Amino acid sequence: MSSARIRIAARLLAVAGLAALTAGCFQPMYAERSDGTPALREKLMGVEIPPVDKPNASREARVGVEIRNALAFKLYGSATGMPPTHRLVLRFTSSRSSLIINPNTGLPNSENYGIDAQYNLIEIATNKSVMTGTTFARVSYDMPGSYQRYARTRAYRDAEDRAANEIAENITTRLASFFTAGI
Repeated sequence: MSSARIRIAARLLAVAGLAALTAGCFQPMYAERSDGTPALREKLMGVEIPPVDKPNASREARVGVEIRNALAFKLYGSATGMPPTHRLVLRFTSSRSSLIINPNTGLPNSENYGIDAQYNLIEIATNKSVMTGTTFARVSYDMPGSYQRYARTRAYRDAEDRAANEIAENITTRLASFFTAGI
């Protein structure tokens, strides 16, 4: 056997040994715990999401409901939550800007919709804030024809829904990280 083959075999053996040593350290995030502590899914189901404080019948109220519904589905799945251990308070602002304006009509062909959100996770037992954070979402949308009012309105609403879903995804990921690692 040549010395090159011996070195390759030794390296492969070292890699296999290291992989065997670290294999017991890996545990999936959503797996059931063997030490009796609640699983991540149960911890997320203990998060209460109160309604977002926005004026009734406003566009922002509809977006707040969309964010809240997306968060509830991502945290609880198809079930309802468990008795709450934490409360997630959410505040957000939205923005809309024109990216491309048609020079003939003066109407935008492409716009950008954004949400900037601040969230605060409060432990219900002590009423103390245990985690705060901010997140944002920016989505663009095109209008199919400058004079199609209903198509423009629907494109705007779809952009709001996509941005709300992105905000919910960002917050859910951060909550999962907090409940798994405590950071």
